[in-house]
This record gives sequence, C-alpha cells and structure tokens, in this order.
Amino acid sequence: MLKKVLIANRGEIACRIIRTVRQEGIATVAVYHHADRHAPHVSMADVAVELDATVPTAAYLDQAQIIDVAHRTGADAIHPGYGFLSENASFAERVEASGIVFIGPSAAVIKLMGDKIRAREFAAQQGVPVAPSAVQDGSLEEFAERAARIGFPLLIKAAAGGGGKGMRIVHEAADLADSVRAAAGEAQRYFADGRVYAERYIVRPRHIEVQVLGDGTGKVVHLYERECSIQRRYQKIIEETPAPNLPDQTRQAMCAAALRLSSAARYRNAGTIEFVLAPDGAFYFLEMNTRLQVEHPVTELVLGIDLVREQLRIAAGDGLSFTQDDLHRRGHAIECRICAEEPEQGFRPATGRVGVLRVPEGERVRFDGGIRQGQPVTPAFDSLLAKLIAWDTTRGAAAEALERALNDLVILGVPTNVDYLARVVRHPEFLAGRLHTGFLTEYMADLAGAETSPEVTTVVAIAAAMADVDFRRAAFGIPEPHASIGHWRN
Repeated sequence: MLKKVLIANRGEIACRIIRTVRQEGIATVAVYHHADRHAPHVSMADVAVELDATVPTAAYLDQAQIIDVAHRTGADAIHPGYGFLSENASFAERVEASGIVFIGPSAAVIKLMGDKIRAREFAAQQGVPVAPSAVQDGSLEEFAERAARIGFPLLIKAAAGGGGKGMRIVHEAADLADSVRAAAGEAQRYFADGRVYAERYIVRPRHIEVQVLGDGTGKVVHLYERECSIQRRYQKIIEETPAPNLPDQTRQAMCAAALRLSSAARYRNAGTIEFVLAPDGAFYFLEMNTRLQVEHPVTELVLGIDLVREQLRIAAGDGLSFTQDDLHRRGHAIECRICAEEPEQGFRPATGRVGVLRVPEGERVRFDGGIRQGQPVTPAFDSLLAKLIAWDTTRGAAAEALERALNDLVILGVPTNVDYLARVVRHPEFLAGRLHTGFLTEYMADLAGAETSPEVTTVVAIAAAMADVDFRRAAFGIPEPHASIGHWRN
C-alpha cells in the first residue's frame, strides 16, 4: 500500500491528483518553483517543497532534485501527471532504480512508444492499421524521393515529436524538400532528435483515441473512445465521449486494436491509443500517450470510475478493480480546455493576473482548476488554466449544460478562450456532431467574436470586479489594527 505520493507537476493536474490521493488516505507531497509559491497545488498538499531553479520550467524537469525531495520527505511513489517528465523514460528508470514507485508504465514501454517510428512498426506487427509511410533512414534528399512515391498530400512528422512540433503538411512535390528540412530542423531544436517520417495525410480526418488501463502482466481493459477532433495548432481544446456519429462497428474495431497493442506491450497503468479516422471509415494508428490524458475527466463521468484511483491501485500492485464486462457507459460528457489565450489573435498565449474567478456550480458540471484569485499568469508555462466539463443523459443536453457553464464562468484579469469555446459548442455543425480536425479553420468566420474596444473592456472588467464581494472586501475593507484605532487627528 502506498503511504505518501509526490506529485511531480503543477497547475490543474497536480490539484486533481492530490484530491484523489488524499481521498485514498495517502499523504501528498507537492513540489514547486518560487514563482508558484502561492499556487493552489502548494497549499493543497500535506507537504510542499520548493525546487531550486532559475527558470521555472527547469524546476519541474529536474529529475535528480525531484527524486531527492521524494527521499527526503519519505515519499514512496511519484505521480508525474501529464507533460514535464510524464513520458520521460530516463526519469521513470531513475525513479524505480532509487526504490520509489513510478505511477506509470515501465521505462521500456515509454521508450518504445515515445519513438513514433518504432511505435508504428510495433503497431503494424500487432495487426493495428498504420497509414502508408516512409521513414528517414538516409539523407533527407533520398527520404524526400521515397516520401513522394506515397502520393500527396503528405504529413511530415518528427520521430520524437508531439504538440505539432516538427510537423508539416505538404500538398505538392515542389514543396517537399524544403518542408522535410524545416521539419527536421524544428525536431532537432525541440527534441534533440532530427529524425522525421512521412505518412499519407488524411484530408478532413477525425482524431479518436481509446483509453486503456493495464496491470503490467498483459491484462488490459479499454475504457472506450474519446472524440478529440476540435483542435487549434494541432492541440485539442474540446473532447468528449462517446464520439458522435461513430459507427459501432468502427468503435469496436478501434477498441480491439487498442487492446491488442497495449496487451502486446504488457502495458502497465493508464495510457491512450490515438487514431486518425478517415472520412471513408478507415482508421490508422497515430501514437500512444503513456500517461494520464488531459481529457480523462469525460471518461470518468461517463463510466463512474476515478482513473487516478485506478492508477494508484495498479502502482501498488493491486491490479484492476474491475473487468471489461463491468464497464457500462451512461450519458455523454464534453470537456473544454480553458486557456489564457486570444483566439481572435491566432490563439496567441496571454498573460495577466487573475483578478476575479467565479466557477459555475451544478451536479452535472465539473471544474478542474489550478488557479486562484490574484494568481499571476506568466509565459513561463503552458496556457492551460483549467478544464470545464459537463455531463448529461444525451449529447445535446451535455452541450447545453456546457454552454451554460461557460457563460457562468468568470475569469477577469487575463484574456481567455471562454467566450470562443461557448461559440464552438453552440455551432450547428458541432451540435450535429459533424467534426473533423479542421473544424475551427473551416468555420473561422462563424466563430469570430464581435470586436470590443479597450475602453468598453476596461469598464466591464471594473464593473464585474466591483460587484464581487471578495474583491470589494480586499480593496476597501479596513484591516486591523487600523479599524480599532478610532478617529485620526492632525
């Protein structure tokens, strides 16, 4: 049984993990950079230790220092959350070598699935469909020639990539060589690995993923699929389950492929198999994320399962608490990622200070946040601030609940995508479930917000702040001892 877990992360995912770990009666340890000293995850944990680093992100990437903190605080396990060190094979290896439990898959599996080329080859060996492709194994010029034989359009991708880095879409042969060089250069800068590969680009695809849990012995269950097609800059902003308008035969085939792949890898803990779904119904393996996903709450709400609790059980050696036959979906859940960004400016990341925060309430609404009033939002970290999720018995009702919740959510002091998300979830094509990864681009004009002058924005922000009780108390309340001194005289 685990007794103390260190969460090697920050923000909303650290808060979310801490909640379940504490519910299980397990002590928690938070780590933080000085810039995060007032962040919610720091005050939520039983113990919080500051990491020494000049650059904030470097603190959360310092493997040796995090492992040292785990030993000093008596933590017997580390949960990496997502991002940072969550899919770092060397970190998983070092954690387990130091006698601490890593709440995730083995280092060998992380290494296998983290290399997109090896992962594709492994998937193909298990009979999982992969798109026609060419792998760089010589000069870039030779690779470009072989890639051209696949046919256009092509997608050039980094072997060690993610998040859209080292990725290029090529529509004609004249652009291929330059695109390959650009993708390889970007891959080298971001991942210290310039290898790239090419695969046939599917036009108007859907992005469907399957959640899996494994005990490490080959026993794996799937927790059905999630629709992740609403994306900007190759990054998801709205996810849901079940996937709308997905034929049951396709759903079953995807889930079966995910089970074959993860079972063959003897996968341990939580993971996600991602697929691209073509308009003709064919699907292809995209990648495997060897960690807890940002969008895991929609699966939890529909299945009534706490995925972090299952992660803890598996890490402690207790295995899965249910079988495949025990899983039954109920209703529909949709999640929006609340980001500090300006959709009207090409989703440019935004900064500021959270002046007012009011979270919507309701039995069918869930807010996973990692911010508080007064907290600065800086460019040091990813723009994700929180996640807003709604559940209801049908997809239409869930979308309505989510739109209401977005309209009730108040975040002042930093630009966010809240209003933009509300426009997306009420768009007729979204409500009809006609989704693809180019949705936001195709309906860009429909989703554009009305321009508001800076003067009007300022007046509205001041009015909202003045209407907030906590803000008025902080701004105008007279603190002790001044309130008890009496009248002042010159």
